[in-house]
Amino acid sequence: MTDILIIEDNEDLGQLLADLMRREGFSVSLAKSAEEGLELLGQEVFRLLLLDVMLPGRDGFEALSEIRRSRDMPVIMMSAMTDDDSKIKGMEIGADDYIDKPFSFPVIASKVKALMRRTYERVTEKELLTACGITVDTGARRAYKDGKEIGMNGKEYDLLVYLMRHKGQALSKEVIFNAVWGEDCCSELASLSVYISWLRDKIEDDPKKPRLIQTVYRVGYRFGDGQ
Repeated sequence: MTDILIIEDNEDLGQLLADLMRREGFSVSLAKSAEEGLELLGQEVFRLLLLDVMLPGRDGFEALSEIRRSRDMPVIMMSAMTDDDSKIKGMEIGADDYIDKPFSFPVIASKVKALMRRTYERVTEKELLTACGITVDTGARRAYKDGKEIGMNGKEYDLLVYLMRHKGQALSKEVIFNAVWGEDCCSELASLSVYISWLRDKIEDDPKKPRLIQTVYRVGYRFGDGQ
């Protein structure tokens, strides 16, 4: 297992990033294209991906779409495309964070460490969360509805776990966002509404009339059986 895969076509920047991460104690592999990176992902396990958006051939958005079909790994996208649409697109595809170029090396190192902590420094003992017909096996990172497995990406899973652990509580959007995405995440708060909608599509009997993830007017959301 290698800690970090960097996919960056700028050879100098890629090497600087690799050197920085190695100085921080991480093992690193470096790829110069999406195709090369995807090949490496098929050969070994990585704990985190630093992914450039503007790559030769297949771009970072296309690469991440393919990665999310089969892998639930933390991903930080890096790009000179700093407009809101690009950031939202990256987060909706499945990025955990999006950092603008040019960036500060201490900042990106801090983001990598924070995302590693949030992803891997969890209780390793098996824990089962069960409520309203939904069961989550936190040891296996799998969720089930009425005994049938629910397919979901990493952030959908993290969001569901957080809501279930706070069942019955009216949680503000800011509290949920900071807990699931992290206060240092540069994503927009609007991403939360998108993920809530996706999660409702997967766990609600009727997503247009949500019973499990209820909207609390002028506050945020509450998980619990509305009947």
